[in-house]
Amino acid sequence: MNLLDLDPQGLERHFAARGEKPFRARQVSRWLHQHLAGDVASMTDLAKSLRASLAAHDSIEGPTVLRDTTASDGTRKWLFDVGDGNAVEAVFIPEDDRGTLCVSSQAGCAMDCRFCSTGAQGFNRNLGVAEIVGQLWHANRALLSDTPPAPGSPGGVAEPRPASAWPWVEAGRAPVTNVVMMGMGEPLANLDRVIPALRLFLDDHAYGLSRRRVTVSTSGLVPQMDRLAAECPVALAVSLHAPDDALRDHLVPINRKHPLAELLAACRRYLEVAPRDFVTFEYVMLDGVNDAPAQADALVALVRELPCKFNLIPFNPFRGTGFRVSPRERIVAFQRRLMDAGLVTTIRRTRGDDIDAACGQLAGRVKNRVIRPLATRSFAVRP
Repeated sequence: MNLLDLDPQGLERHFAARGEKPFRARQVSRWLHQHLAGDVASMTDLAKSLRASLAAHDSIEGPTVLRDTTASDGTRKWLFDVGDGNAVEAVFIPEDDRGTLCVSSQAGCAMDCRFCSTGAQGFNRNLGVAEIVGQLWHANRALLSDTPPAPGSPGGVAEPRPASAWPWVEAGRAPVTNVVMMGMGEPLANLDRVIPALRLFLDDHAYGLSRRRVTVSTSGLVPQMDRLAAECPVALAVSLHAPDDALRDHLVPINRKHPLAELLAACRRYLEVAPRDFVTFEYVMLDGVNDAPAQADALVALVRELPCKFNLIPFNPFRGTGFRVSPRERIVAFQRRLMDAGLVTTIRRTRGDDIDAACGQLAGRVKNRVIRPLATRSFAVRP
């Protein structure tokens, strides 16, 4: 058994089957996720007999790193091997007051959103709990080791800032203070593994993050939104990207199954148990597609009765895309139109684009098992 694969309840059951008391599970969890132990031998407050048993029958198998690159702005990206020729990416974004890790949940993605590099690759499989949690486990270990890529390596920076110099680390907090499930894949399409991973992110004997500091993003899987609300509500972000069903049907194909009225109703239900009193709507700005003043007005009308904020995301190009990023002045004008209507609206600062770590650029390596007709990817934009 890979111990990273067990959520708090699973770890308790694992130790109960050995005849051990529940507190042993909590001890081991603290060693794994707070002390970031890479082997059982370092768990010095466990009885020698228990350590010997764990070493004989269990393992701590973190992800294998294929590539580790750091952007000029300090953003750091890892490429993790998940077997059978597949690899996924995770991205760490340091800010003055926090460190955010963008975590992947699938090898590829079956949602086929038109503006996303991951979706263009297709889909292979869901990640397991250890593969999801292992991204956070490894990121904290790597950042605390103060050994980022050597200067001159691909994406390396000449003078990397050591983790120990970050204010929140000096204050005794781990390098990663926030987790966003916004990497490769649709998290809600893998809830059987994502929910146990979330429980580890939140558990006081594991990473101890607050529900407000863990965000799950979805393209709009409505039944799964209700399940997440019932089992493990955290902050919610919804990839909206269009003010009407006709456009969203093309940009975000899941809209054909769960149209906007159904999606917004699910958002209202989610807010009844959410740790925040608003939903974040992500809106990628595509030149000549969804950035017109009339479309901003349509958004205002669409969400008028729903507590929300908007995060406008400048489109980050990738190879083979037919889209362009909206001009900066049009993005600012779009923001102003939403704010004038009373909607809190931010423009996401692009981070890590020089190492393809920006929003929508994560690609990793995926052996696609999904065959789609090529015609579905064409789209004529307005002049």
